[in-house]
Amino acid sequence: MTRLRLATNRTFLSLRTRNYRLYFTGQVVSSVGTWMQEIAQTWLVLQMTRSGVAIGLLAAVQFLPVLVGGAWGGLVADRVDKRRLVIGTQTAAGILALVLGVITVTGVVRVWMVFALALGLGLVTMLDNPARRAFVFEMVGPEHVPNAVGLSSGVYTLSRVAGPALAGILITLVGVGVCFLVNAVSYVAAIAAFVLMRPEEFYEAERVPRERGQLREGFAYVRRTPALLVPLAMVALIGTFAYNFRVVLPLMAERVFGGDAALFSAMYSTMSAGAVVGALGAAHHSRTGRTLIVGSALVFGAALAGAAVAPVLSLELALLVVVGGAGVLFTSSANSVLMLEAAPEMRGRVMALYTVAFLGSTPVGAPIVGAVSQSLGARAGLGLGAAAALTAAAVAAMVLSRRRGHGRILGHPTPADRAAA
Repeated sequence: MTRLRLATNRTFLSLRTRNYRLYFTGQVVSSVGTWMQEIAQTWLVLQMTRSGVAIGLLAAVQFLPVLVGGAWGGLVADRVDKRRLVIGTQTAAGILALVLGVITVTGVVRVWMVFALALGLGLVTMLDNPARRAFVFEMVGPEHVPNAVGLSSGVYTLSRVAGPALAGILITLVGVGVCFLVNAVSYVAAIAAFVLMRPEEFYEAERVPRERGQLREGFAYVRRTPALLVPLAMVALIGTFAYNFRVVLPLMAERVFGGDAALFSAMYSTMSAGAVVGALGAAHHSRTGRTLIVGSALVFGAALAGAAVAPVLSLELALLVVVGGAGVLFTSSANSVLMLEAAPEMRGRVMALYTVAFLGSTPVGAPIVGAVSQSLGARAGLGLGAAAALTAAAVAAMVLSRRRGHGRILGHPTPADRAAA
């Protein structure tokens, strides 16, 4: 029991910090609502268009602003008070969800309206995501960053279990519009958490003064820092082709296994249950590095390959559990390395590039995966993601092994680095 208690305390260490505890609680509620909206929005467009390509385009439109302006969003995060910025973005996202809910419930919704509101949410995400990721450092400090990132991923993934499950129930009983309204209300919890925080307890981060060339400076900094460039490149490749489950899974549910919205939600929830385990594993590890990032990407790709060819639903669901766990372990590890390796004055811009690599890649990958799934079948869409993840793991392993004797390995300075510091 003593070992179990120690392991539990280590896994949930960051929750001892009041500000982070508020953040964690608010995000639990808000993220469930967000995933309810993701499932409902995807199903709404599928039912209105009967097109896998349309689903891919919806995802592309929603994350296009992140691709185009994500780096600028990170620069904004470096310059301003992150807490105030996030309060504003969360409020805007709640208003957009409310509008989508009202037009859907009243029956006036059209496909172009859904796309327009998705674009608006993408503009909000462009500012919100890098600021919120970088703000975690200010809440817990450098010592507890890996734990806090793991727990934040746990919130995100736990909501992927509850959100799709609740969405499936509500869509069946009362329709998709109610999911959007519930999401709008859920933002109140997140906003209240930020308002109730104590600014005097933050780990202060120096704001970057406004100067010309700061975006170029951020790109150049990452390009000359392998400890940042390698995980970012992996995230970009995997995010582009493998993390398009909102495109592939509804087609798998409907066209491969003959299901409806309930099965789509169940598949998402099953994958997310595995992701919760992966997130808790990431939170338990106080350090992260090359082996964890490359290994988790390798397992993620292998599980995707299995899911692409699974002949029966039971095996498909079992493999989706592994997909979820390995996927979140990879993203959490990459996130932690980037946050710890980045210089304080660059952290917002580095986390913005992570957002661009992970979410901003969707406008490129989602239409491609949607078109592949539409023409060759949903299994081919999963297979494309598997190939991307396995390629990223293999190339990263080769690059990092060559640097083992010189330069930096992810998360670990060499003696030469320490001497120069």
